[in-house]
Amino acid sequence: GLASGKSVANPNGDRFSRSETRDRVRSYLIGLLGPVQRKNSWQVAEQIGDADPYGVQYLMGRSEWDPEAVRDDLRAYVVESLGDDRAVLILDETGFLKKGTHSAGVARQYTGTAGRIENAQVGVFLAYASRHGTAFLDRELYLPKEWIDDPDRCKKAGVPEGTSLVTKGQLAKGMLKRAFAAGVPASWVTGDEVYGSDGDLRRWLEGEKRPYVLAVRANQHVWKGLQQAKVAALVGSLPKRAWHKITIAWGSKGPRRYAWAWLPINHDLGPKWQRWLLVRRSLDEGQELAYYLAAGPRRTTLTRLAKTAGARWSIEGGFESAKQEVGLADYEVRSFTGWHRHITLAPVSYTHLT
Repeated sequence: GLASGKSVANPNGDRFSRSETRDRVRSYLIGLLGPVQRKNSWQVAEQIGDADPYGVQYLMGRSEWDPEAVRDDLRAYVVESLGDDRAVLILDETGFLKKGTHSAGVARQYTGTAGRIENAQVGVFLAYASRHGTAFLDRELYLPKEWIDDPDRCKKAGVPEGTSLVTKGQLAKGMLKRAFAAGVPASWVTGDEVYGSDGDLRRWLEGEKRPYVLAVRANQHVWKGLQQAKVAALVGSLPKRAWHKITIAWGSKGPRRYAWAWLPINHDLGPKWQRWLLVRRSLDEGQELAYYLAAGPRRTTLTRLAKTAGARWSIEGGFESAKQEVGLADYEVRSFTGWHRHITLAPVSYTHLT
């Protein structure tokens, strides 16, 4: 349906006003699903029978279609295929290593893809994990301050005029707003420390009555009684009986099993909601700790919080698979629009595989 310009969200097929564009999009999606190892414009063009990459490049750059509208269709496709009221919405980011300085948003910045500071673009993603599988719902390109402070550079890369500095947490909030407004069925939100350390994002989720489990760093401060304390200090006072071994998922090497503990912390969320500090401890000799802030209905169990925290691993596997299978990172576009076009169509192909 999406490849023909029609979908659950768009039955009239008006995303692509020209039949040539619809045909080109369909061919591009098929090319991303093909067997070639790298899905750059030359190899995708060869896969779909083109003599050169110019048609693919035109589709990503100058042709007339709105990647935001197609993003809405992608979201509807994911819900239709994988929808489940118990699903988890996952916030995370991934890096796209680049050479040069012209690609929109490229900068020397930390990326988990390399595990260090590299010249890269960083995309913030919202994924959907249910018992049926994991797929991507939404995406935004993060623009560092050095880009926002250079209007000429932004103009050359096609960044919309007037674009202001937006944090990763604000990008995440925008994607969640769109998902909630579209009625995406899900029961929890999770994400790593980038999003857990964003107090505005946490308070907004609480105000919307959207349960969450978000990772935080050991030096995160929380209120306990009338005093503030670092989460690591609070964990140090937990008795042995506070820890419970819970299997949160099954991986390629067997069960993912950890010791978990939780501690209610100050709340002003009404009589039916609670806020917790959640802690995960590895069962190996190092006993490494990970910390989370959570909020949700008082009846929530420790096991539910633990499994929600563990759901975040599925997006890491999603990034790896999407890069390997549908060329998520193999694009050769420099513009802001071109990035959003490829990083919309690649997840369509990935959802089909899922």
